[in-house]
Amino acid sequence: MKRVALLALAICLVGAPGKPGLLVWASAADGAPSSLFEQSASAMLHRDFADRDISYLLLDAGSGRVLAQQWDHPERPIPVGSLVKPFTAAAYGAAHHYRFPDHECAGGATCWLPRGHGHLDLKHALAYSCNSYFRALASDVRAGQAAAVFHTYGLDTPASGAMPEQLVGLDETWTIAPLQLARAYLDLASRRADPGIRQILSGMSESARAGTGAGVDRRLAGQALAKTGTAACTHGGAPGDGFVVALVPAEAPTLLLMVRVHSVPGSRAAVTAGQMLERLSQRTAGVPPAVPRAPRPRSSAAGE
Repeated sequence: MKRVALLALAICLVGAPGKPGLLVWASAADGAPSSLFEQSASAMLHRDFADRDISYLLLDAGSGRVLAQQWDHPERPIPVGSLVKPFTAAAYGAAHHYRFPDHECAGGATCWLPRGHGHLDLKHALAYSCNSYFRALASDVRAGQAAAVFHTYGLDTPASGAMPEQLVGLDETWTIAPLQLARAYLDLASRRADPGIRQILSGMSESARAGTGAGVDRRLAGQALAKTGTAACTHGGAPGDGFVVALVPAEAPTLLLMVRVHSVPGSRAAVTAGQMLERLSQRTAGVPPAVPRAPRPRSSAAGE
């Protein structure tokens, strides 16, 4: 056996003294799995996040392999709310030469934020998960155009085509399996060099920094990608559940964490995901809790 095959996979928090670091998943040179890491991470998550109101999937970004999970039937399609928006943006970009519009969100019945988000570009529309922006985007994407892009990410199209409400995540008839969607996000992140994708990932970075996903970035100093969503509850009778997908580090993700929290909005699910990533870095790699954190801008998002 080659010596490199003995290198273990590990998760660690790397940074200069006095500065926050990054979660890094270091893979063995031959891609061999590390049962030691997986057992440790799985045991910690099951112990500290055993609440059945919390569902999660932790994936290796390189292989798409599940490292730890607490999610009943993640292969079964369910409504996932605004987690579809990055793929709607990709479909719009492919149909419009990757030129994304600006938009004025007036709120009211057009968006989850009653007062509106004001003037937005794609980056900030994704960061704040603006329904008004994505309604406008989705209304200018034909069903066939959307289907072609969704298929490239391994996503099934809505049963009734691709109506605007479905592409915004507001129509519960478009269901996607959580595991399928997690791997679609990994595919999206791997395409950052493709036209339009860097703008989408920039929006997810802004979400983690100061948008609806800001709860993720508890100690990662802007080095995470996140997208939140709120969708109908399919397992406990609540009005809705909060979802978040988080990828770290932002520029070259090595881990993906998808979290669903029962009966809360997506922004609250992001806080739980941030706690999980923080515990992983502390308890798996032995990083002390006292590592200073960079100040994080307060998010104006309270819901989606």
